[in-house]
Amino acid sequence: MVKRKSEAKSKTKNADSKLSNAPVRINKFLADAGVASRRKIDELILEGAIKVNGQVVEEPGIKVTSSDFITVNGDPVKEIKHDIYILLNKPKNVITTTSDDFDRKTVLDIVRKHARIFPVGRLDRNTTGVLLLTNDGELAYRLTHPKFQIERTYNVKLERELSSLQGRLISEGLTLENGDETGECEVFIHPDDKTKVMITIKEGKNREVRRIFEHFGYEVKQLDRKIFAGLTCKGLGKGEYRHLTRQEELAIKRLTGML
Repeated sequence: MVKRKSEAKSKTKNADSKLSNAPVRINKFLADAGVASRRKIDELILEGAIKVNGQVVEEPGIKVTSSDFITVNGDPVKEIKHDIYILLNKPKNVITTTSDDFDRKTVLDIVRKHARIFPVGRLDRNTTGVLLLTNDGELAYRLTHPKFQIERTYNVKLERELSSLQGRLISEGLTLENGDETGECEVFIHPDDKTKVMITIKEGKNREVRRIFEHFGYEVKQLDRKIFAGLTCKGLGKGEYRHLTRQEELAIKRLTGML
């Protein structure tokens, strides 16, 4: 029996509807909705800040659908229908977070007109340079998870010269005081000024670059991220931002295996 075209379309529509309402882990659902990164969502769950249908969520592994009523800190969550990707040249003395209890300036104060976006990873208060903000939770997860080995390149200014031996030791990987291992990285010491170093790492642990140089007793005077996942701030002054081009969106998704 040949099915009518209208009947086939109806069944396809119903199948698509069921698929779009399929249960997913709550951290992925909220990350895709642009609330925060998956890791931040897990933190909010531990704080008791998330409710599903009026019940406080206690387990990060629970699954939800778009028909569930979800609140974060009392605010209802609505699904975002389009993705936003903003590249910011982060200035100094700005906090890389969505809010701050001490009323310090955050990166969202700079790009406040864009609703429900969050920074991908963190640059500490005194670190400047490339920072991506988005509401695409899956991309943010892939860009920050160590298994994807996303490159980050920094320009470092030290208070004194770095020796070739120390540069080689850094490039081979270190075990820091707290047990963290930095892994192999690329280190370039400026030939005319050995207080200037360019370093490329692939994980981006908390304050990793600063801790690498502190391991050898160096003070980092300036730290600027020049490249993140192939993105640069060329043409942007400190505190300026722009949307990614379509070509940049595609490139970064290919890099993370989303395409």
